[in-house]
Parts: sequence; C-alpha cells; structure tokens
Amino acid sequence: MDLRQIAIVSESPHAPFEALGPVSAALQKQAVRDLGPAWQLQATVHAFARLEDVPVGYWPIILRDDIHAPGAAGVHEDDAGQPFALVQVEPGWSLTASHELVEMLVDPYGNRLAAGQSPKTGQGRVEFLVEPCDPCEAAQFAYLIDGVLVSDFYTPRYFATAQHPGERYSHTGALSRPRQVLEGGYLSWHDPVSGHWFQQVWFGRRPAFRDLGPLSSRAGTSFRRQIYDLTREALAARRTGEALDHATLALQASHLSSTHARAFGWRRRIEQLLDRH
Repeated sequence: MDLRQIAIVSESPHAPFEALGPVSAALQKQAVRDLGPAWQLQATVHAFARLEDVPVGYWPIILRDDIHAPGAAGVHEDDAGQPFALVQVEPGWSLTASHELVEMLVDPYGNRLAAGQSPKTGQGRVEFLVEPCDPCEAAQFAYLIDGVLVSDFYTPRYFATAQHPGERYSHTGALSRPRQVLEGGYLSWHDPVSGHWFQQVWFGRRPAFRDLGPLSSRAGTSFRRQIYDLTREALAARRTGEALDHATLALQASHLSSTHARAFGWRRRIEQLLDRH
C-alpha cells in the first residue's frame, strides 16, 4: 500500500503558520483513523511554512485569500501531472481543506469511476465519478476532530446495489443508504448508453436531476475538473461560515476551553519542576 504524503501550506496572512498546526493534526487523524481503513490507503499530513519547504513527493493543499472562485476549491495537476489543491481562506476553511484532502487521497487524478445502479429512473448500470464528499459536503453534515471541522465522506459501500442493515455508507452515518444525496450535495455519473453525464443535485428545496451532456476524456482535463465547472451552485455549499450551527460552535468553544486549561496545567507543572532546581 503506497504512502501518500500531503503538505498544507498557507500563503494567506489570515491563516498564519501557527493556525495550521491544529488543522493539519486533525486532517492527519482523519486520514489515518477514519479515511484510511474505509478506503484502504495510507497518508501523512504535515504543515509547512512555505511552498519552498515542501519536499519533493508531497502533494500540497495551498491556502490563498483569493482563488478567483468564491466558495470553491479544487484539486488540480501541476506541470508534472501531480495533484495539488487550492483552498480559499474564509470562515470554516478547515472543512474545505478536509474535503480536498479526501478527494486527493481517494481520487488523485479526478477520473476514478465506480459502477452501480443509476438513481435515475430509466437508466441501468452507470459509472459514478468517485468523489466521496460531494453527496454530503454541506457543513451541517460535517464532524469535529479535536475541535476542527472536517468533512463527512462516503465509504465504498455507497455504491452497493441494495441497502443492508448495519452497513456504514458514510463515516458519520449521515448517508443512510446507497447513492443518497443530502441537502447541499450532489452525485455525478456517466451513462454509457447515451454517452452523457448526469447529476442528482440538492441545491434548492428538493433533489433534481441534470443532464450535463458528454464530457471530454482528453489528457489534462479530468472529469472532476469539468464537473466542477458545470456545477456552480455547489460553490454555495462550500461557503461554510454562515452554515456553522450553534451546536458546532459550542463544541468548538468547549474544545478550546479544555485545551487552554490543559496547557495551563502543563505550564504550572513545568514551573514546579524548575523551582526544585
């Protein structure tokens, strides 16, 4: 099993290097404890002060004040064809960084497909684009790791033909059946009969289907990149600042209170030890 190495780097004064530590630690825990066992992968996540400090072989998540697509983010490829992600710094950016981390680890090149039964009546077996966070990407379905907000994601069982009691379809359980789309999310697939790409989206009052037409498979243009460009409504779901509910904010505040109290205890104990000498 290959070890994938992820770097998180900020080029924004609104996300200083000291702010990256808790987020990178939470993303590391998510990758190792939650995502790795579900998707059979190994990864490390490290924070670096500058892009120049990132060792060769790492895939970077880069934070910027403006990525010229408000509320959006995405995995791209560099000149060597290796993936990297851009994330706009705004309230709740850890959720977006987590989303991009999961996508980068599960589907680095944006073209991974999984066969399954189409949710659209009249279609048979189709090929789903494997984007584990998209159907449950809204902030209301996220969870906390050590006070840091991270994205829920579906498991490989999400593409099962039938629902089975006891199966976990997403890490948090927010997705309760195969191929379900939650409010603020979407699911994309290719129909081999028509040659078109379709989506089930839930951006308004109720879910709806969309025919995106044919997409190109030419080199250098991933299906994921094309889907992002055609799914502008989803960008609103990535704007998480207003979507953080009171319960989540209270949990984050409680975590900070606990960590500050623990730090105070450590410092007091250190002073006691030093006073003995």
